[in-house]
Amino acid sequence: MKVIITQSEAVDKGIWPQVMQWFGIGNEDDTWPTEEFILSEEQAKQAGLLK
Repeated sequence: MKVIITQSEAVDKGIWPQVMQWFGIGNEDDTWPTEEFILSEEQAKQAGLLK
């Protein structure tokens, strides 16, 4: 299973720093609120999105 989350959803859920690390995004990198990231099932569980 794959989970798609946008940058703004990740910020709202408080997992944006973790998503940044997984995808190698730095503070200086440009991201858009609607930019989508595909998480593996394991990543989604680690982030607390799945039980």
